[in-house]
Amino acid sequence: MLRLFEYGGFPPDANYLFLGDYVDRGKQSLETICLLLAYKIKYPENFFILRGNHECASINRIYGFYDESGKRRYNIKLWKTFTDCFNCLPVAAIVDEKIFCMHGGLSPELSQMEQIKRFVRPTDVPDTGLLCDLLWSDPDKDILGWGENDRGVSFTFGPDIVSQFLKRHDLDLICRAHQVVEDGYEFFAKRQLVTLFSAPNYCGEFDNAGAMMSVDETLMCSFQILKPAEKKQRYAYNGLSGQRAATPPHK
Repeated sequence: MLRLFEYGGFPPDANYLFLGDYVDRGKQSLETICLLLAYKIKYPENFFILRGNHECASINRIYGFYDESGKRRYNIKLWKTFTDCFNCLPVAAIVDEKIFCMHGGLSPELSQMEQIKRFVRPTDVPDTGLLCDLLWSDPDKDILGWGENDRGVSFTFGPDIVSQFLKRHDLDLICRAHQVVEDGYEFFAKRQLVTLFSAPNYCGEFDNAGAMMSVDETLMCSFQILKPAEKKQRYAYNGLSGQRAATPPHK
């Protein structure tokens, strides 16, 4: 995360909007979320953080944050305090009335933006419905309309849904996260939606780059790329000669 600030400038020299998933599946979740919250407190008008699907007790109870914050390093009370905090986070934002941002994606239940404003917080993430979809849904280039999501939660949506939504709400772009993409960012639906993923070498298992999107005063978007670290060659000693260890399969 510090690399992102080195690229874009440390707050408050630049304004930031983060799209969620600050904890789980990696080291130093606790330091990451604490730094983000500290910046939010220090610069509330320059720094914004949205909720991701991992800012939810039922998810981060399983994927690492509970063990890191509640068992290995501190206590369960701390984890519960963060749960209370996550239940208060906003789930969507609109940049200059033209760029609609969330962690997951669109919802078949979203017809008016006022529906999002009417969410009562604090709230847990329900298993279905608008709030769930904003944190869990995914685009799918191979379908039209709405489809089943392989995650077992929420829906997938085709490029036609994106086009219709943007036209109906007079928007230019949907910006979301939630999926690993090789180059750190990936367009969908004729550049009407972009997926951003800012963690390079995700989980130590992927060779993906990370990316940050910058938006200027004219709403021109550009991307800063965090290249993945090069894998070090490892050699196994075998008798009198060194043999290179087998290359693991790409996932």
